[in-house]
Amino acid sequence: LIVIPTYVKFRECQKNHFYLSYANRTLAHRTPRPIAMLANKLLARIARTISPPNLLIRSRTMATTRIGTEDPRMSKIVIHNGIVYISGQTDGTTTDIKNQTLNVLKKVDDLLAQANTDKSKLLTSSIWLKDISRDFKDMNDVWNGWVDPNNKPVRATVEANMARAQLLIEVQVTAATE
Repeated sequence: LIVIPTYVKFRECQKNHFYLSYANRTLAHRTPRPIAMLANKLLARIARTISPPNLLIRSRTMATTRIGTEDPRMSKIVIHNGIVYISGQTDGTTTDIKNQTLNVLKKVDDLLAQANTDKSKLLTSSIWLKDISRDFKDMNDVWNGWVDPNNKPVRATVEANMARAQLLIEVQVTAATE
């Protein structure tokens, strides 16, 4: 958020001494009152139409929203500063990588919808495969059919031990809300 001073004015502190207050700086001037008043009007008009050379920048703080907090270990979705973070998604209902990938990506779509965004706004994706040499090609086939071809996120795919034996894939993404 850029804050621009909304006033520029001379103020009288002593007889025939005026101070120009502008962009949190004060400059002393010894100026006759009528000239100071005219200068005050002109500088105020200028300040409304152009940006001052010394802009003040304030950080913007935004609330953090957590969705799906039933699990004592984590939230399913966290939204902070316009970025949606979802927890890693898995599926143990099927035994092949293509169907597990389809089911996991459906869960990702559902979570993104809950956060009022979609896969066209993905920023990052992390994918963990139980056996990368066996499952990488089939997972990529499903991924390529799912991902928005005009808005691909950055992606990392690695092999990892899974929390349960039947899990073959885990996917975690971040997305923008705007």
